[in-house]
Amino acid sequence: MATSAEGQLAFEGSANDFQSLEAKIYRAIELLKEARSQKAAAELELATVREMLEAQAAEADGLRNQLHALQQERSEVRHRVEKLLGDVDAILDEQ
Repeated sequence: MATSAEGQLAFEGSANDFQSLEAKIYRAIELLKEARSQKAAAELELATVREMLEAQAAEADGLRNQLHALQQERSEVRHRVEKLLGDVDAILDEQ
């Protein structure tokens, strides 16, 4: 009878071990699903940030070009004003 009781205890112990292992496996599966979901969300956010960065880079290039054009225009206007002032000085010196 002792052998039968020992066998029963061994079976119950292995059943509990199996249930514990099963619970751990299900927990690992849930963690894996959560990690995959977080990875997908992070990849989506990364794609969005990259698109925003590209848009900002394009805007920055446009602003650089505009600044360069305005600087050239300013230089041209400065030269024209200096020429006009020189012409005015020449006229005033003649009188």
